[in-house]
Amino acid sequence: MKHSLQNSAPVHADAPGTRMPLAVYVLALGIFTQGTSEFMLSGLLPGMADDLGVSIPDAGLLISAFAIGMVVGAPLLAVATLSWPRRTALVGLQVVFVAGHVVGALAPGYTVLFVSRVVSALAYAGFWGVAVATAVALVPADAKSRAVALVAGGLTLATIVGVPAGTVLSQSSSWRAAFWAVAAATVVSLVCTAWAVPTGGGGGEEPRSVRAELRGMRRPQLWLSYAVTAFAFGAVIVTFSYLAPFLTEESGLADGAVPAVLALFGAGGMAGLVIGGRTAQTHAVGTLAAGLGALAVISAALALTAHTAPVVIGLAFLLGLAGYVTNPALQSRVFTLAPDAPTLVGATNTAAFNVGNTLAPMLGGLTIGAGYGYTSVAWVGAALAVLGCGGALWAARLERAARRQPRAGFEKIFQNV
Repeated sequence: MKHSLQNSAPVHADAPGTRMPLAVYVLALGIFTQGTSEFMLSGLLPGMADDLGVSIPDAGLLISAFAIGMVVGAPLLAVATLSWPRRTALVGLQVVFVAGHVVGALAPGYTVLFVSRVVSALAYAGFWGVAVATAVALVPADAKSRAVALVAGGLTLATIVGVPAGTVLSQSSSWRAAFWAVAAATVVSLVCTAWAVPTGGGGGEEPRSVRAELRGMRRPQLWLSYAVTAFAFGAVIVTFSYLAPFLTEESGLADGAVPAVLALFGAGGMAGLVIGGRTAQTHAVGTLAAGLGALAVISAALALTAHTAPVVIGLAFLLGLAGYVTNPALQSRVFTLAPDAPTLVGATNTAAFNVGNTLAPMLGGLTIGAGYGYTSVAWVGAALAVLGCGGALWAARLERAARRQPRAGFEKIFQNV
């Protein structure tokens, strides 16, 4: 039986006795398998640095390499695949991702691994953009935030299950084994995508054009939202990227305790997603401001209590919660601001996430390299969170002005602020 995004009956997730479409869960699985690779390097850095003969800050640049690929790949591949059936695009991008991880697992040195990370990230970025647009198209308006939260929940599950599992696998075997495991898991996800995601394209899916989507992007509030996204994600990822050496070098934890703390961070992130998924629909900007304010305080507390292991362990959970409570609002709000550009707006938001994911670990590496120690990354996170909170408060001011001047439009209001 031939399916399409348009012909698939949307499921009202808020209605009693109904559930999200199976395809949304499959998309979350795809984000889980690929997202594990995005973040698992935080637990693999010491072993990778030893094996490749580089410093931990240099190994940390592999995280930035992945993020650079996502910054470039998200909008580029969104445009390149815009006329493709969405299922075809999703499967094709996963094939490239698997190939990149096979090359990475076999990489003889740092340079080949660096390039493989960029290629894998290009594919993952394209998958993110298409996956979110597909999930949004499959559900009614009142369930879009929950659908986005569910897809993004795959990434948080990766931090709870995938990243600690990768760390354990690396410690018991090697970091290359973790790469092979991600490739195998993505193959499973690829098969599920080909089976469960509606075909789309042809006469079933509404035609999309680059010109129409670009027109939908011409909204200043949208670009302010992208800036908040970059600061918000950078604020949490800069600490998470160096959390393993932070825990062992500053807090004095044994290597074997690191996976458990990473899982605790992920559990906090999952709790944050659940809370944020419920508040984003009606209080998006308030969720952003509150979450970023909390993230600034928690990051500063981590830096100040770095040598008190029990406190740091508790703060790791709160860091995940505050870091991810904003995620549903960051993801779903852009679709509200630009509903006529569903593919490109989501892809550009993915790029914004990874502007933070690129620059923040680089800033953290610079402060570590300058001799300020691993506590410095938490201070960098606190500063980025403050900047993001300022952006969210600015967005709130613009929204209040828009309600007072409904005919002016966001563009005119933005110019008057």
